[in-house]
Amino acid sequence: MTPLQAVANPILNISIFIAFIILTLGIVIYVSSGGRGAKGKAYYTGGAEFSGTQNGFAIAGDYLSAASFLGIVGAVALYGYDGLLYSIGFLVAWLVALLLVAEPMRNTGKYTMADVLSFRTRQSPVRMAASISTMVISFLYLLAQMVGAGSLVAVLLGISGGTAQILIIGIVGVLMMIYVLIGGMKGTTWVQMIKAVLLMIGAGAMTVWVMLKYSGNFSKMLGAAVAEHPDGSKILEPMLQYGNNPLGFISLAVAVVLGCAGLPHVLMRFYTVPTAKEARRSVSWAITLIGLFYLFTMVMGYGAAVLVGKDTILAAPGKANAAAPLLALELGGSVLMGVISGVAFATILAVVAGLAIAASASFAHDIYNNVIHKGQADPAKEIRVARTVVIILGVLAIIGGIAAKDINVAFLVSLAFAIAASANLPSILYSLYWKGFRTKGALWSIYGGLITAVVLIIFSPTVSGAPSAMFPDLDFAWFPLTNPALVSVPVGFFLGWLGSILGKDEDNAAVSTEMEVRSMTGVGTGEVLKH
Repeated sequence: MTPLQAVANPILNISIFIAFIILTLGIVIYVSSGGRGAKGKAYYTGGAEFSGTQNGFAIAGDYLSAASFLGIVGAVALYGYDGLLYSIGFLVAWLVALLLVAEPMRNTGKYTMADVLSFRTRQSPVRMAASISTMVISFLYLLAQMVGAGSLVAVLLGISGGTAQILIIGIVGVLMMIYVLIGGMKGTTWVQMIKAVLLMIGAGAMTVWVMLKYSGNFSKMLGAAVAEHPDGSKILEPMLQYGNNPLGFISLAVAVVLGCAGLPHVLMRFYTVPTAKEARRSVSWAITLIGLFYLFTMVMGYGAAVLVGKDTILAAPGKANAAAPLLALELGGSVLMGVISGVAFATILAVVAGLAIAASASFAHDIYNNVIHKGQADPAKEIRVARTVVIILGVLAIIGGIAAKDINVAFLVSLAFAIAASANLPSILYSLYWKGFRTKGALWSIYGGLITAVVLIIFSPTVSGAPSAMFPDLDFAWFPLTNPALVSVPVGFFLGWLGSILGKDEDNAAVSTEMEVRSMTGVGTGEVLKH
């Protein structure tokens, strides 16, 4: 019996699924009608009126995406130890982001990442570069969420075939546009908070359920996984997924660990709290929730390897991305599968909404307002531009999600992390911690890291030349690694240094001192210089 035939009650599943959509959409409508949810510049930050605790839950809801739930569970189920790299890497990445950039960026900027990068450099060119980078990263991250949604609902409804998955991806894109256009950051934040609670409860329940089947003995469960898995004890060892290519493993690790600190939609969340103290409280809650969740994914992944099986997972729509809902089906039948899938879908909607806001805010605030209109654009027109970008981005994400519908979502997100680590992270760290950083360094770093990462991805086995590629029937790959971070991240840092050295004629000592004070204390936050 196939996984699709095992779904006992698709009507029950879809009913639970629709209930989650109605609940989250109702929340968005309620909070946006009762305040400043999507009005004026509050569209970007929700009016900066959330507490640290609320924002901590929202950060967890934003960060724990389809990659964290669907992709990692599937990766662990198929590749064991190598799949755990995503869990460990994403958690370490979050700690790096918090320790190095989160609070200083919140103290220095107001709406977007470019507020910080352009603080002591020339506004127009740096904002343009940062906005382009933001939109590319957001788009690639959106693809992962679309792919996750397609495989999730295909399994939930017991359907197969490309047409059905294409339709589902299209529906997700339309829902994303509705959520963002109605609720802005305020509505999205509330959805992320509630989704974080539901996700922790659902994943926690599945983890406990799996452990109870083995009397709470994790070693016993691992032994069962080794016995059931076609690769045997290799699932407890590194390099199962990467074979004799250790550089591929290292490149993925570099991307995953360094990428979070450059993700625009994650950094933007720190602008939704009113003070630096609340930002630090956000950090405490987010670390607790995220760390606990990644422990859950380890148990669920090995549990899926035993209770579902590698062959069954690979036979399902979406392949690795179906492991978590199939594990729920095995544990609690259609009811638990429907609930878990509904939670996962709420996860996807919350994340895609946050990504859409980050991308639209970057274009409208950085390009339309500060580059085209030199900071004098009509606020109402600026928000209309942001909403238009949401629609365009949604359409493009639907098209891209259809093309990438069979690729593991955790892997797709690792590509977004690689671009963020290559294009954004060098400029962010240099801006915050190096007084010698110049405009030329920022431009060379952002464009150089971005172009290098994107070109290497296009000509890698991820896109062509491999059975698991986006276009398996084509072969134009010449770069041997599936993730470009090992090359593109050093390029980004080197170009940022070289450009700054060559641009020494630019005198920004006074502005650098002011930025240092603001980043450390928060004094004057939001009053971004115009120069």
